[in-house]
Amino acid sequence: MRTGPLFAVAFIAGCHTDMWVQNKVHKPYQKSAFFADKQSSRPRVPYTVPQGELRTDREMYTGIIGGTRVPIDIRSGSPVQTGIFRGTYVDKFPFAITRQDLLRGQAQFDAFCSPCHGRAGDGNGMIGARGFNLQRKPANYHTDRLRQMPIGHFYDVITNGYGVMYGYASRIEVKDRWRIVAYIRALQLAQGAPVSELSAVDRERLNEAVRAGGERP
Repeated sequence: MRTGPLFAVAFIAGCHTDMWVQNKVHKPYQKSAFFADKQSSRPRVPYTVPQGELRTDREMYTGIIGGTRVPIDIRSGSPVQTGIFRGTYVDKFPFAITRQDLLRGQAQFDAFCSPCHGRAGDGNGMIGARGFNLQRKPANYHTDRLRQMPIGHFYDVITNGYGVMYGYASRIEVKDRWRIVAYIRALQLAQGAPVSELSAVDRERLNEAVRAGGERP
């Protein structure tokens, strides 16, 4: 009697059975008895970088040249939980900003920023207008302080949050954050540009809007 083929079938079946009945995670975030912390979703291995996520350009990914973040004791009554940065922000965009970048920045701004800051960036968004109890009014980008603020500040705030505003690092990709900053600068320029610097076509559009009682275009 030839036992070789039978042994091979039994061996293969045995391997299949072992793999079939082994412990596995069937659903996301399912509890696991294998790891000491009982979590099946594993954190990133310390001191490792996922492929494609090496970030050697600090200014690109942080908006900061150098400095430190000063922790804030939230028990003192301040709503700031992310700390205040003390140092030097970048004052140049890490890549050339095109018209398409501005349009993308506008779309992202309208989606993520305008509910609080308003579509004009004046701090009069619908969240405050509809009675949401904010400890502080959202920032108005058209104040002298924020007009003079380096662009790295806005990128830092979008990334890490400020005051009651949480950070958007997990929601908005790096280049889109810079595109939003570019659009904020465009808003500041549009809202504060002297009429004398407008083209004849834009001055006529402005005059038509004023005559019609509408908003400034």
